[in-house]
Amino acid sequence: MLGSNVTTPYVFAWFDLTEGPIVIEYPEGATAGSLIDWWDRPLIDVGVSGPDGGKGAKFVVVGPAHEAPETSPAGAKLLRSRTNKVLMFCRGLDGDLKTVEAVFSKTQVYPLGAIGSGVTALLRFKTEGELTSMAHPQGLAYWQWLILALDGERIEDRDRFFAAMLKPLGVAYGGSFSPNDRQTELLHNAAILGEAMAKASAFSKRIPGMRYRDDTHWEYLIPQDFVNEQDGPDGTLLDQRTAFFYEVTGTSAAVLTKTPGTGSAYLTAYSDPDGHAFDGAKSYRLRVPANVPAKTFWSITLYDTETRGLIQNKQQIVDRSSRQNLNVQNDGSIEIVMGPQTPEGLEQNWIPTTPGKAWFVYFRLFGPLEPYFDKSWRLPDIEKAI
Repeated sequence: MLGSNVTTPYVFAWFDLTEGPIVIEYPEGATAGSLIDWWDRPLIDVGVSGPDGGKGAKFVVVGPAHEAPETSPAGAKLLRSRTNKVLMFCRGLDGDLKTVEAVFSKTQVYPLGAIGSGVTALLRFKTEGELTSMAHPQGLAYWQWLILALDGERIEDRDRFFAAMLKPLGVAYGGSFSPNDRQTELLHNAAILGEAMAKASAFSKRIPGMRYRDDTHWEYLIPQDFVNEQDGPDGTLLDQRTAFFYEVTGTSAAVLTKTPGTGSAYLTAYSDPDGHAFDGAKSYRLRVPANVPAKTFWSITLYDTETRGLIQNKQQIVDRSSRQNLNVQNDGSIEIVMGPQTPEGLEQNWIPTTPGKAWFVYFRLFGPLEPYFDKSWRLPDIEKAI
């Protein structure tokens, strides 16, 4: 998964509104997430960070081709999606996985017309199958998957020029995909160049206001002018959404929070203070100061620059967090070590890296507090180990 953490388990469920509205009975419990449309625009936050406050809620979700129903289940909130495909994108906040499964397994989904018929679907966890990557497909495969993504969707006003430019290349809404040899070569090269542009937009941002503090190199993951509608007064936030969604999957109102103690905040680093990419063959250290302004917990997670997924190592360790039993210094600070060699005396604070692989890092604050927002809190740079 793009940009995930391993401190909280994720739950995904996909819904199709082509045949008509559906009902989602979202469970009560310690969860956080959102219902989002096909273009990563939230319909509503759910769980403790949403209007239901973790008490559960019932939704009627209507797609673009259908009218709002005259009658809905008692207490249900009506949600209008601009796309037929809708994703439920959530995290379980309880530390016990069985508790998380028990909570989400109470989720019920059924067509609106099936009320009272006994025809319902219960969300069940899939425990079999192979682990696959959410990284965007490359080359011609990118366009093949884009065709599938566009299938069943309508062209929105903001996308009409994109759709017009793609059509002569054989990429159309609801169309077949049979590019000739010339088109195949053009599309293959375009996908490679497009990804390089997206990677530069994400890992070397030129968006104003990305630096968290002037005296360190930590950046905000999410541009400060980003809004979940992805449009601003001066036009569509093209660079901002390109950078954001090249790195991650999904969003919510909670990740844009400005209210202390709610939601989550993300700081990122893609290179050392000298501007060099983090090298899996070298060792680095981060001194996390005492009293991190996070109401719930904080975590640091490493990602592979090629996949934007979790780094791979034989130890299967990719993060460290305040929920773990870490070695603490006398002043309350915590030394996190990232490198290929086991650090003597700091084994429990170590995130192993792999030579030949570059990485980047997210520092998460769940329930960020006022010192984060007013920037009076300082997170030092990640430094090369001497």
